[in-house]
Amino acid sequence: MHDTDGALGRRAVIRNGLVMAGAMAIPGAVSSATRRLTARDLKPLKQPPAPAPARPLVSSKVVRPELLRRALASLQRHGSRVAQHDRMAIVDFTAGSSQPRFHFVDLASGASTSLLVAHGSGSDPAHTGYLKRFSNDFGSNASSEGAFVTADYYVGKHGRSQRMIGLDPTNCNALGRALVIHSAWYANPDMLRTHGMLGRSQGCFAVGERDLDQVFARLGPGRMIYAAKV
Repeated sequence: MHDTDGALGRRAVIRNGLVMAGAMAIPGAVSSATRRLTARDLKPLKQPPAPAPARPLVSSKVVRPELLRRALASLQRHGSRVAQHDRMAIVDFTAGSSQPRFHFVDLASGASTSLLVAHGSGSDPAHTGYLKRFSNDFGSNASSEGAFVTADYYVGKHGRSQRMIGLDPTNCNALGRALVIHSAWYANPDMLRTHGMLGRSQGCFAVGERDLDQVFARLGPGRMIYAAKV
């Protein structure tokens, strides 16, 4: 009896061993008998890193995509004449003067700040609040289109001001025409409450009196301003 029991036991061990070996040869055969497979089982042990989503330089809700594309292309084209490439300003003259359309864009972080800015009287003779035309001509009192690079500061008839140099054929007379950045009472926000629009400059980028320090701090010398109506 003992030998028979021993033989039966040995055969049972061998039989059980073959069953276990077969189960190990089929991944999940043992575990599937005790629980259902879940989505967790189907995932790799280590997920590959997801590619970082491309972040736009600035929201299209702030600067319209086509205008932004043109501004960046202009910065690339005139790059050798622009010392600082970390920030730039984009002036959207499609918008009326009642809207913040002087956009200061941080090209590294994508952050942007928008302020009011006036256009030239020669660009809007009927004073509608919207720019109708550009001009590069002396005596036109109109705003000019294209890329500018900011230059030095000085104190003139408009108080503290900053010179600009036109980089395109459409604004190459900017320095000679004394198109500058300055503050003016007619570019203050309270003009919107009383008139619904800003006053007009002689072609300069005129900003509110309380905004001038911020504009100077964000631009400084050697940065681009791109102005267009797209």
